[in-house]
Amino acid sequence: MNLLILGRGKTGSLVEEVAKARRHHVRVLGGRENKDACALTPECLRDIDVVIDFTTPSAVPGNVAACLREHKQMVVGTTGWHKEMPDIRSRVEKAGTGFLWGANFSIGVNLFLEAVRASAEAHRHGYFGQIFERHHQDKKDAPSGTALVLQKIVKEQCGTELEITSFREGDVVGMHELVFDSPNDRIYLCHDAKSRRGYAEGAVLGAEWLATKKGFFEFKDIWREL
Repeated sequence: MNLLILGRGKTGSLVEEVAKARRHHVRVLGGRENKDACALTPECLRDIDVVIDFTTPSAVPGNVAACLREHKQMVVGTTGWHKEMPDIRSRVEKAGTGFLWGANFSIGVNLFLEAVRASAEAHRHGYFGQIFERHHQDKKDAPSGTALVLQKIVKEQCGTELEITSFREGDVVGMHELVFDSPNDRIYLCHDAKSRRGYAEGAVLGAEWLATKKGFFEFKDIWREL
């Protein structure tokens, strides 16, 4: 496939590496080259099969608008833009394109979320829950998208919205912890990313899956098909 990767950050660079290893043709645009989606012209997008976005929250709406005008498939791994989601979903459906987003494209994180869903029952049995998340100091959004998904899962399961505590320090790739505490014992659930490669591999596999699809999809609902 011909892939266009938006973002030259640490994750975007790994997406490029993984995509090339899987024998895709890859082009990359950084933030300076694509300020306000200026580089996403009809000519630029003409031969592109899927656009993969790992940019910044403020850049996502403009990038999506430009890609939808040219009816291009999109995979979005950027977080922090979710207030725009209802509008973007509607526009994707009207455009008749395929759109895949994920708070986290790591298979390991999605397995972790399944464990969280099962453990949320603890709150009904007298446990007090908290969510902690740690990321590198340059991450733009806090809480992280994954932490918000954890919070949403627990609320759906037991009706209680847990507090999220966020830390931004050093070059931490990403750590998410859910702790349930009671007078008798304590339950720890944790996912600690060793590298960003898991995110990159999931995004490229997601792009391959999306290539012929139409509609608005979330990675947590399709990762088992990869």
